[in-house]
Amino acid sequence: QVQLVESGGGLVQPGGPLRLSCAASGSIVSINVMAWYRQAPGKGRELVATIIAGGSTRYGDSVKGRFTISRDNAKNAVYLQMDSLKPEDTAVYYCNANLHTGQLPYAMDYWGEGTLVTVSS
Repeated sequence: QVQLVESGGGLVQPGGPLRLSCAASGSIVSINVMAWYRQAPGKGRELVATIIAGGSTRYGDSVKGRFTISRDNAKNAVYLQMDSLKPEDTAVYYCNANLHTGQLPYAMDYWGEGTLVTVSS
C-alpha cells in the first residue's frame, strides 16, 4: 500500500508565495519521477512540473520562472515552491509519483488526493 499526502495549500494574495509538500509512504522500493499536476475549476488536469531521481526538472509553460520543484529522495518527498502567484494559478494541486513497490515487475503511477490553492485578494 502506497500513500501520497499533500500539504501546504491555502489562500494567498496575488504576487505572494506558497510552498506545497508531498510525502510518499508505504512499500516503496524506488521512485522514478515525482510531479505536480493541477486542475482548475471546469478545466482538465494540467502538468505543472516534474523531477526525476537524478534531479532534472521540467515545467509547464504557464509556470516557468515562477515555480520551482525539488525533491528529497531520502524522505520520498517532493516540494513545489510557488512564487509570484496569479489568480489563474487557482486550482487543486495533485502530487504524482511513478514508483516501484517490489510487488510488480514494473513501476506504477500513484496520486495524492490534492490540496486546494486559491490566489485571490
